[in-house]
Amino acid sequence: MREKLGREVVLEKPRDRSFGHFATPIAFSLAKELKKSPMIIADELASSFNDSEEFSSVEAVKGYLNFRLSEAFLTEYVSWALDNPSQFGKQEKNQKILLEFVSANPTGPLHIGHARGAVYGDTLYRLAKHLGYDITAEYYVNDAGNQIDLLGLSIQLHGRENLLDETVEYPESYYRGEYLDALLRDAMEKFGAEIFHDASRQRELAMWAKDEVMKIIVKDLADTNIHFDTFVYESTLYDDWDRVMQKMGEGVYEKDGKIWIASEAKGDEKDRVVVREDGRPTYLAGDIVYHNQKFERGYDHYINIWGADHHGYIARVKAAIEYLGYDSNKLEVLLSQMVSLLKDGEPYKMSKRAGNVILMSDIVEEISADALRFIFASKKSDTALEFDLAEFKKQDSSNPIFYIQYAHARIKTLLSKSELSEAEILAAELKGLSEQADSLLFDALLLPEVVEDAFNTRQVQKLTDYLKSLAASLHKFYYDVQMIGTPDEEKLLKLMLVVALSIKTGLSLMGIEAKERMVKEEE
Repeated sequence: MREKLGREVVLEKPRDRSFGHFATPIAFSLAKELKKSPMIIADELASSFNDSEEFSSVEAVKGYLNFRLSEAFLTEYVSWALDNPSQFGKQEKNQKILLEFVSANPTGPLHIGHARGAVYGDTLYRLAKHLGYDITAEYYVNDAGNQIDLLGLSIQLHGRENLLDETVEYPESYYRGEYLDALLRDAMEKFGAEIFHDASRQRELAMWAKDEVMKIIVKDLADTNIHFDTFVYESTLYDDWDRVMQKMGEGVYEKDGKIWIASEAKGDEKDRVVVREDGRPTYLAGDIVYHNQKFERGYDHYINIWGADHHGYIARVKAAIEYLGYDSNKLEVLLSQMVSLLKDGEPYKMSKRAGNVILMSDIVEEISADALRFIFASKKSDTALEFDLAEFKKQDSSNPIFYIQYAHARIKTLLSKSELSEAEILAAELKGLSEQADSLLFDALLLPEVVEDAFNTRQVQKLTDYLKSLAASLHKFYYDVQMIGTPDEEKLLKLMLVVALSIKTGLSLMGIEAKERMVKEEE
């Protein structure tokens, strides 16, 4: 259609399906350019589609163009999709993207705040992969700075208290939680008890411990079906510090014994310190070296997913990118808001294993990785999210992920009851469908457009909304229409296969399994 009209076309779904499968208001946008009435333009455009095999009708209605896809086109497209399920909705995009997300400090297990950004990032990654982007998922490990030193100190003090029965005095801020107990036992076995007393070995202990914590983090992510292509460690970057500072040129200067970045001149609220008086780099210093390394790798676009508390950090990083000689518009920063958990209407209790946070692994254990992923993908990432775990443990239609998975399982059960072979079903032509069946088929075939829109707008909740709507339509159709043993059994079951394909593909793009069999509670 774009080729026919010579421009991008906005397509809409008519509320009244009797008007067709979709419509476009393009005549209104052309009216000023062509100096004609939208209704005249729409009439002229409609007539230009008379020889199209894709549409059974193209009608002009009050300046809108209404399109109805032909039965022959639908049959051909559906048959191709069912013969090539892994290719359904796939594209080939000529763009390299580096996507950085999670990047939690390796000082303790992931909590639910990290989980939201993790699910959001991994879903974007899956969508981009499906659309044909050359995308890399990267974890930036913040294994330098005060938090790593504090990890070493916390383990030393915790070890002296719990393994050596000594009385210790903890600082105001330190790491706590049951995850430290395993670290203590392993540290005792690897280093001996002396490691807990030797202040000169605190850094050695910390660097060992952060690697052990990273193993916990990677396992927690894998248990939620989240994986990374590359890991970059902050501690490895500072060998490149002098070269990068030279590259920054006039973007950095010395004042009051500190080194500053002149970020105010690039739109920041004020200039920022990158090296303290005692020579220790700030968090921003590592990010400057890291982003220089990123841009030197030559991607077309860079996406960072950060916690919402990092909003003010964007301007200073973009300033550094400009001083490094790169286009800061190539960096896109997406923010992930905090999560509030309830259980049976009451605030969820903090985890004993973590000390003062709710662990991602606790929630996965309680409601499953599928449910957690669905919840965290179901609302815009930059808005606050509150949910009750009890709702996502129910085995009925009030639990959206259950009802979507049940829709897929229901189709599989229905197919198993048919005496028709798969070949007979696949050979059916989709002619003479009822309006309800035609509407369900069209909705199922919208998945590729939904996937592209969800990625382009960075709003992955559009995919969850689509799957909820498609599942609801399927369940209604199942109750309304007799399929097995009717003259239309072949084509109706072919329709069911298309719906199942869209549900399975959509769930897969969210890292969620499509169930083959399920049992639903009575509602």
